[in-house]
Amino acid sequence: VAQVRVLQKIMALLSTNSIAATNNSDTRMAGCLLIGIPGLEYLHIWLSIPFCAMYVAALVSNSFLICVILSQPSLHEPMYIFLSMLASADVLLSTATMPKALANFWLGSSHISFDGCLTQMFFIHFLFVADSAVLLAMAFDRYVAICSPLRYATILTSTVIGKITAATLTRSFIIMFPSIFLLKRLHYCRINIIAHTFCEHMGIARLSCSDISINVWYGLAAALLSTGLDIILIAVSYIRILRAVFQLPSQDARSKALSTCGSHVCVILLFYIPALFSVFAYRFGGRLIPSYVHILLANLYVVIPPMLNPIIYGVRTKPILEGAKQMFSNLVKGCN
Repeated sequence: VAQVRVLQKIMALLSTNSIAATNNSDTRMAGCLLIGIPGLEYLHIWLSIPFCAMYVAALVSNSFLICVILSQPSLHEPMYIFLSMLASADVLLSTATMPKALANFWLGSSHISFDGCLTQMFFIHFLFVADSAVLLAMAFDRYVAICSPLRYATILTSTVIGKITAATLTRSFIIMFPSIFLLKRLHYCRINIIAHTFCEHMGIARLSCSDISINVWYGLAAALLSTGLDIILIAVSYIRILRAVFQLPSQDARSKALSTCGSHVCVILLFYIPALFSVFAYRFGGRLIPSYVHILLANLYVVIPPMLNPIIYGVRTKPILEGAKQMFSNLVKGCN
């Protein structure tokens, strides 16, 4: 049934594309067709169940975490402000991808306008770069707290946090905005079928009949100079943190710090590895990597880290738990 729906969509798009080609030889007006996970169409309904569960869990847990941090003045500290920023970016990133993917899985709603595809592409990559920058800011926060605890309050002031937030958004915008013009300058004359559940830069570029070498190298440079640089700086921060931890006199303190750092590193790896795999697979994977593997991993990096972050950074943090109890206590008092 899923394959029949895809074929019907392709035939409809082919008909529209033929009209577009007759008019101005540009198939952008016909829009794009997101076919989901090619080769696994018969599993779309079953795959939608874990994806939907993870998306709902990410949405609820991150929204709850934001409410706790905003409602409790005791949590208005740099660490928790960065955590609320991460939760906000996670909610937006998963929301930019999952609703359309689930509509495709459940309803066969695979068509998207070309401008809609560009918009989705921009926000997905913009939020991913912003997410990466927030992870870097959180690593820096932990580095200062552990390696220079006496200077913590003077280094991470409210002004510095505001500048970090502005720099995060500005950097993400500057990096991703040119990609819209790089895609719009291309000529599109084929049927616009994207073998994916959401729109990505290279997924759109490969629809073009033009030379896309600039898009390939720009996308690679943007990934390496943003997330690649963030990974290096995060690694340096945690290496310095670990060096400081091993110098602690107490075995319990070392064990607690190592447990916390280990869980943080696991979440960071879950965020970066599938994303970087997606970047390089689109450009250099060719026929070596099955497309369904690439697409499944690309979907996982927009739902698994957002689902796990509130657990790793929030539930395991005592002040967050105390803040949640206080928030519920205030709600009960308000109702009474």
